[in-house]
Amino acid sequence: MDTSELEPSKLGTKEHWDNVYEEELENFGENGDEGEIWFGKKAMNEMVKWVNQHVPSRSDISVLEVGSGNGALLFALAEGRGKACYPAHRLLGIDYSEGAVQLAQSVAHSRNLTAVTFRVCDFLHEDPPLLADDQKADQNEAWDLILDKGTYDAIALMEKDKNGRTPVEGYPIRIAKLLNPGGHFLITSCNFTDFELKSKFITEETGLQYHSSIEHPTISFGGSTGSACSSVAFTKSA
Repeated sequence: MDTSELEPSKLGTKEHWDNVYEEELENFGENGDEGEIWFGKKAMNEMVKWVNQHVPSRSDISVLEVGSGNGALLFALAEGRGKACYPAHRLLGIDYSEGAVQLAQSVAHSRNLTAVTFRVCDFLHEDPPLLADDQKADQNEAWDLILDKGTYDAIALMEKDKNGRTPVEGYPIRIAKLLNPGGHFLITSCNFTDFELKSKFITEETGLQYHSSIEHPTISFGGSTGSACSSVAFTKSA
């Protein structure tokens, strides 16, 4: 499916996600419920497993999650659920919903992982902040690994402009500019197939190349068989 074929949805509005995280933040305060893990724990754990295999932890690694929500994916890396622990102070999650950032920070405090950084940032219009100990002058080529679990999907559901273009069309080049040469981008989507993700991210403009895919369990419905979500990894030419 091309991004232009998707109809705008409330899932592509900031108002929706502000309301979601306002409720989840309230639930966390009342009963410690950390909120929903988008696509479920199994899909998240498969992403962690991939990171462990292809982007080994090191003291100076830089990891950015775009649309970090409650921070579950970064916490899984910091806690070493995929065997290797990634340095918490080298992990940054950004989200355009202030409620999401507040929830992630609250969960981080409860887990004693306050070194993991979460900041409010509208990825399409703002550069993420640099990590506290990063000496680079700007964000270009600052990240060894960028993660996306459902954010590209949500952006694809935003309102189109007067020319019928969706904001998500600028997303791939934003990713490419932030990656270090040789860096990796891993995305999990429920709206786009492996082929469709490759067609969007592998372009002359991005300079990204296909690296690998994660095999997710298949489901059958209406005589068709496929995966509930797709996970594809790209690398930037060195």
